[in-house]
Amino acid sequence: MKHPYLAKLALPVLLAGASVSSAYAQGIGTVSGRVLDEKGEGMPGVTVLIEGTSLGGSTNSDGSFSIQNVPSGPHTLIMSFVGYTTQRQTISVTAGQNTAVSSLTLSENTTLLNEAVVVGYGVQRKQDITGAVTSVQAKDFVKGQVTNPEQLVQGKIAGVSITTGGGAPGSASTVRIRGNSSLNASNDPLYIIDGVPVDKDGISGASNPLTLINPNDIESVTVLKDASALAIYGNRASNGVILITTKKGLQGEKLTVNLSSQTSVSSRTKTYDVLNAQQLADIVRANGSTTQIGTLGSASTNWQDEIFRTAATYDNSVSLTGSAAKIPFRVSYGNLYQEGIVITNKLKRNSGSISLSPMLFDDHLRIDINAKGTQIDNRFIDGGQIGNAVLFDPTQPVRSAEARYAPYGGYFQFLQANGNPLGQAIGNPVAALENTNNVSDVKRLIGNVQFDYKIHGVEGLRANLNLATDIARGEGSATTNPFDFGNFNAQDRTDPNRSGRFTQYNQKKDMRLLEGYLAYGKQFGGTRFDIQAGHSYQDFVNKGDNFLAYRFDRTTLVNPDDRLIVPGYYSKLVLLSFFGRTTLNVKDRYLLTATVRNDNTSRFADGNRSGIFPALGLGWRLKGEEFLANSSTISELKLRAGWGRTGQQDVGGTYDYLPRYVLGNSAAQYNGVTTLRPSGYNEGLRWETTATWNAGLDYGFFDNRVSGSLDVYERTSEDLLSFVDVPAGANLTNQLNANIGSLRNRGIELNLNLAPVRSTDWNWDVNFNAAYNKTKITELGDQAPGFQGYLTGGIPGGTGSNIQINSVGSPNNTFFVRQQVYDSNGRPVEGVYVDRNGDGIISNLDNYKYKQAAPLAVLGFSSNLAYRKVNLSFLLRGNVGNYVYNSVSANLGNFSNAQGSTQYLINLPTSIYNTGFNTQQLFSDYYMENASFLRCENVTLGYNVGKIFTEKANLRLSAAVQNVFLVTKYDGLDPEISGGIDNNFYPRARTFTFGVNVGF
Repeated sequence: MKHPYLAKLALPVLLAGASVSSAYAQGIGTVSGRVLDEKGEGMPGVTVLIEGTSLGGSTNSDGSFSIQNVPSGPHTLIMSFVGYTTQRQTISVTAGQNTAVSSLTLSENTTLLNEAVVVGYGVQRKQDITGAVTSVQAKDFVKGQVTNPEQLVQGKIAGVSITTGGGAPGSASTVRIRGNSSLNASNDPLYIIDGVPVDKDGISGASNPLTLINPNDIESVTVLKDASALAIYGNRASNGVILITTKKGLQGEKLTVNLSSQTSVSSRTKTYDVLNAQQLADIVRANGSTTQIGTLGSASTNWQDEIFRTAATYDNSVSLTGSAAKIPFRVSYGNLYQEGIVITNKLKRNSGSISLSPMLFDDHLRIDINAKGTQIDNRFIDGGQIGNAVLFDPTQPVRSAEARYAPYGGYFQFLQANGNPLGQAIGNPVAALENTNNVSDVKRLIGNVQFDYKIHGVEGLRANLNLATDIARGEGSATTNPFDFGNFNAQDRTDPNRSGRFTQYNQKKDMRLLEGYLAYGKQFGGTRFDIQAGHSYQDFVNKGDNFLAYRFDRTTLVNPDDRLIVPGYYSKLVLLSFFGRTTLNVKDRYLLTATVRNDNTSRFADGNRSGIFPALGLGWRLKGEEFLANSSTISELKLRAGWGRTGQQDVGGTYDYLPRYVLGNSAAQYNGVTTLRPSGYNEGLRWETTATWNAGLDYGFFDNRVSGSLDVYERTSEDLLSFVDVPAGANLTNQLNANIGSLRNRGIELNLNLAPVRSTDWNWDVNFNAAYNKTKITELGDQAPGFQGYLTGGIPGGTGSNIQINSVGSPNNTFFVRQQVYDSNGRPVEGVYVDRNGDGIISNLDNYKYKQAAPLAVLGFSSNLAYRKVNLSFLLRGNVGNYVYNSVSANLGNFSNAQGSTQYLINLPTSIYNTGFNTQQLFSDYYMENASFLRCENVTLGYNVGKIFTEKANLRLSAAVQNVFLVTKYDGLDPEISGGIDNNFYPRARTFTFGVNVGF
């Protein structure tokens, strides 16, 4: 019997046999397995690859995978999924067999999903965020000598501009998130430290309240930028929120001890360009009178060299971290001694912190206890003496042995024939600094106890209670030596015991916080929702004493009968709030965040106290869609959009809505008693509100080797709180706080992270961020015809002179100047300006709006390259489009300034050669200079020595340089001037730091 179908089967059978034989011959097998998450559930969409090949794919709905045609032999299996730590596992493939792989578990990457997304009242996974949120972890902080916390993230976050207020130790920084949203109300962000919204308005005796926080204790800094992220904080959140999280212990962690010590040396990088002794003498001899020429001295003194010095800093800290009896803890102590580069200027800081995080009731109750205490001693300097060092006659000596200078401690001073100070002559800046002891002692305690309870019997329901306080005490005094030139009193000179001066001050600030909320989260299939609702009470008490000023001899106070008859000051601000938030996550693809907060403030009258601040954020995580889930190129892609409103009430005094009496000035006395006077008020004050639209894109490619975000936004502030002029006599004053108009910010932000190299020996991370912001005042209320705007930006050289204006159609603080006329050689013509209104007269009506102080673009670029135990990092940052008014040249750069008196001389800036001006031309746009810059903020070289002391400790060494170089067209001392007016600026130093870190 024939079987014709056998012939038909012969070819397939032969081919199959050949295929099997080929597989054995070539050594090909199969790899299969199942990838689980930390809960033991299958993970779909995980990328599984054989390293070094194109073989692989994605897991199916239950986390299973199978990879065919894998060559026999050892291989590395790579499993990756966005938001999870990439895993590698070594396998061995046998030809013709299936290699089943077990124990494939991916854990969430806490850096990507938890630490990076600290939000208001909790944390969220990064992939669930719908708002504009950026976080910087400790490993990415700016290195070197960092005194203030905000310096840790300078140049690291798109849309965040941080301008240090000069080089004095602990000097305040101006922090702006997406520009200014207000005219006269606070433009500072809200700072929240470990869940405590702290008082950011400062304390007497500390130039920067954040200096009272030790940067060595900080673990991460997170910035909330758009309304979707901010609205949960409602009040005071219009200018952004900065969340500071400090370091803590972990459950089960072994005790570790960390010692850190840094030594720094700082010196100035540049001085004001002024004439030397010979140059000034030549100008005076060519242009001055015989008397003025006779005033010239024979010395050659560089006064800036005399007041500046090379300064040292010592920064030491120790911390103990671990878990004792299942209670995680961290304890730290820090000591900082920092000299300023101006003589006599210094800062001392002692700080301590403790955190405990016990878990009770079968881990249902978590208690977080945090306390941070700081004590600072300052010795301040009068910043005006920097200007006096620029002005003082370089032909005169610092000290003189002549008898007439003995009453002034042997310091040279300009004197009359009878030995008294000469008219309006400035004093010797070296003497002024050394004769004045302006010191302060400031203490601050920030502490909170937070209870988080997972309610028994109701899965997913939590109750949270936060009790916090922020207590600050500041006191200080200024003692002026009897030899001081500036406090000379002819009558007192007849009685040496009544010379000199003593003043003092103090301030006490207390904040109390009570916050509680309930939160409930539930998973329904592929949908998860979280909802929370809470209440917040916060009050701020500010009080202090008023002191008399005393004449002072060399040892004791005099006039013991003097007594304080002026009462102290006191104010209390109360904020009462209710808030709620709902988040919805559908299949890890479709996201929603809805927030609302109701704030009430005691700053406004009944009827105006309540403000409602809602927000809505939407997100679409395209990476979760089927068409991208298996993509090995795109590791993350999410669209975000949001809208919301936030509030602002932080303006002026606490009681500006109330009719009240206040203390008059020292001239308003009756029988030696300071009288009270009625104060202006505005009972119609109400909330300033800011509405924000934001659209964003989060992206990641090639296993997040390339990642970042792109955001565009528009912020509109309405009912602007501003200090405005009112008709004389209309309200007991000529100026008061009022709601007057609106202001708009539009911008775009880009954040780009690159990881070009990832290997066993080499690692390289790069970050670039850029932000463009344009501000425009859109309304200033009803004004009289011809109203140009509100003048601001005071400058020296004239009484009540202002160089800036707030005007409709322009950015806030736009420069308001006259258009300079130039001759055929390009040299400015003195006193000649363009008649812009054509009336034939040059007046204030010819002033025009020109440029702005705030940068149009803020840029940052950082790199961290590591090779085995060595790493090299640097940070570049820059501003584009910011202008500065060179007040030093405008005020001093004229011949009449040097020859203002026949008995003393004042030095001149070298810019006099460029203008030849005889008199001040304060409002000339000639003095407006492009202050765009590129600054190398930091370069750090680190070496991890490794184990020492018989493997019991690890040693790391570092060397850093700060303020490495500066590229700019600006002719002044430094182009980075907050407010845009360069006058008596304390220069930033170049600092070299050597650090040692030992961990046990």
